[in-house]
Amino acid sequence: MRIFIGILIALGIFSALILVQVIAGSKKPVRKTILSICIGLCALLAVNLSGYFTGIHLPLNPLSIGVSAVGGVPGVTTMLLLNLIFI
Repeated sequence: MRIFIGILIALGIFSALILVQVIAGSKKPVRKTILSICIGLCALLAVNLSGYFTGIHLPLNPLSIGVSAVGGVPGVTTMLLLNLIFI
């Protein structure tokens, strides 16, 4: 039951992101949303891979993955800044 609720929440967030793309006037909102999610997740991966050299890591948990997927590169940057300020 918890997995079903998680899937419904993920689909709701994905639908909201598509709606934002439609309102913004994108010609291909689904493709642009998927691309934005992939770029955000790749940015999180790049931060964690470069963490071996810089010493800065972001934890991989549902919150950080969700913020990077929804927020993209600005979301990852915000998490990095918050990590540097509070830790």
